[in-house]
Amino acid sequence: MSEGTPGPFQVSEVLPDPTAAPRSFVERLLGALRLDASVYDEVEHDAGALPQAAGVVALAAVCAGVGSAGAGGAGLVGAVVGAGIGWLVGAAVIWLVGVRLMEHSSDYPELLRTIGFASAPQLLLVLAAIPLLGPIVRVAVVFWGLAAYVVAVREALDVQTGRAVVVCVIAWGLVVALTFLLAGMVGACAPGVGSMG
Repeated sequence: MSEGTPGPFQVSEVLPDPTAAPRSFVERLLGALRLDASVYDEVEHDAGALPQAAGVVALAAVCAGVGSAGAGGAGLVGAVVGAGIGWLVGAAVIWLVGVRLMEHSSDYPELLRTIGFASAPQLLLVLAAIPLLGPIVRVAVVFWGLAAYVVAVREALDVQTGRAVVVCVIAWGLVVALTFLLAGMVGACAPGVGSMG
């Protein structure tokens, strides 16, 4: 790694050069996979990168859908819609925790862009369809994705890695609690759904 490029666990202290040509979509995607903090920093500051971030989320959902083919589920359209909703809600929760609760600086579109690119490791879920390799790929993608998420949050909020981990853990806890709350509400509104048959 060159001296001027921050590693995955270092905060990028240099703003992207506004006169430099932005990286291509593929270069950004590969950089996101490498956990290159400068890529996350670049997309944080590039308002035009939102469609690219949405593209990463959609591609990751398609790859996850293909990788889990035969395991049931809602299909590729459902996977893409679900991933899009998850991306929007996840960024909103990170914004609430990181900006409102912990008083760091960022805005929702910056978080959407960086978190969208943090979905890049999920592209490898397409390999989960390979027998015997699937479980290994899934575990690797979970940990790689968590690391990418922390780098994305760290760059968007301009905080140290430890602080980004705290923001992610609190946000994850809120999402889990919200999920259980909504599931409980749905269960209370639809009694007997699980007992049919």
